[in-house]
Amino acid sequence: MYLYRKVSAYLEHWKADKYRKPLIIQGARQVGKTYAVLEFGKMNYDNVAYFNFQTNTTLAATFEENISPSYLLPLLSHISGQTITKGKTLIVFDEIQLCERAVTSLKYFCEEAPEYHVIAAGSLLGVAVNREKFAFPVGKVDRYTMYPMDMEEFLLAMGEEDLVKQIYDCYRKNAPMPAALHEAALKLYRRYLAIGGMPEAVARYLDTEDFTQVRHVLETVQMDYLDDMSKYQESANEIKKTRLAYGTVAVQLSKKNTRFQYKIIKTGARAAEYENAIEWLASANLIFRIWRAGQVLKPLENYKDIDDFKIYLSDMGLLCAQKDIRAEDILYMEEELTDFKGGMTENYVGIQLIRSGLRPYFWRNEKGTQEVDFIVPLQGRLIPVEVKSGSHVGSTSLREYVKRYAPLYSIRVSEKNFGFDNNVKSVPLYAVFCIKDTN
Repeated sequence: MYLYRKVSAYLEHWKADKYRKPLIIQGARQVGKTYAVLEFGKMNYDNVAYFNFQTNTTLAATFEENISPSYLLPLLSHISGQTITKGKTLIVFDEIQLCERAVTSLKYFCEEAPEYHVIAAGSLLGVAVNREKFAFPVGKVDRYTMYPMDMEEFLLAMGEEDLVKQIYDCYRKNAPMPAALHEAALKLYRRYLAIGGMPEAVARYLDTEDFTQVRHVLETVQMDYLDDMSKYQESANEIKKTRLAYGTVAVQLSKKNTRFQYKIIKTGARAAEYENAIEWLASANLIFRIWRAGQVLKPLENYKDIDDFKIYLSDMGLLCAQKDIRAEDILYMEEELTDFKGGMTENYVGIQLIRSGLRPYFWRNEKGTQEVDFIVPLQGRLIPVEVKSGSHVGSTSLREYVKRYAPLYSIRVSEKNFGFDNNVKSVPLYAVFCIKDTN
């Protein structure tokens, strides 16, 4: 079963780029890195020489001896059983974070053998690079981060190519979707919340249409993530803290104020006690942090409040599985979900914006009484994005923000159809992937 991933377009550009360097694709486990790279290799090269440092435990010894390409290439050809030809063979190093010398070798492929096409993939590379002795080839590699499938990729997997085209068209024109299509797209959005974007979960749904099967896949991924926390941290105390922090993200999102609060992890918990755990989870791409903008000025990075942030889980399916929320409750948005619905929707919008290449922040007034969910840079302007989980869209927070900062326009994401009224662009929840900086 072929699932289209947006990384394919990036890989095609990378292959054709005359300034191409060895490429590192990083991201959380099970987001589809290996699948995407191997499919690309099959379609664009004469052959693929594939090396997995996790399944081939003796492979690392080859790199301990010598990491010069002139030494490695004949050995790699022998190990893989593939003739490695300049420009015609794709060399793939998988789970490369398990071999520091292999990561370092990418520097020499860049300097001494740039005509060879090399892609490395690592599921916990961000964690590995943070180790004190890890030598990363800074400036000698291209880098790309993969995430679980976004809403657009999910719709394409569902066979909704025409619907995706119409969504883009309505977004550009601020023209409402036909009512029947709008309702159908909202149903697909709710299905995405229940399934998420982990490729195996999406594939299992396409094969079975059974949410119980999907939940089994997601629970297995959750267990793998918890195992990784044990494997890639040396201290039992840090493992415990990391698991506690990871397990409370959904609880944080159930609060009216979704700002991250350490006391929710454990009574009396402080930042100094858990900040390493949060950093580990962020480096592993299991969570995303979005900071408060102290001032609404460019660049927002200069004004972020490092002590005031929100945390979102990387995948919607995993978020719902973590709290054992039934798919049926999400599909029909049962009343019992009221406390969680707002935070869940905010998590969804946040990760869609990040996957569009944006770096969102949020705004809160000095008294802490008004808050706008996201601020994103679009076409050189800072645009506020207000999120509503339903069709009720009244917002005193957005009005106060507009009064203070007079943005070019505002975006409101909700269940309402496309439109543009009172300088507010209405974007349906299923169309957040359209929001991106097109400069």
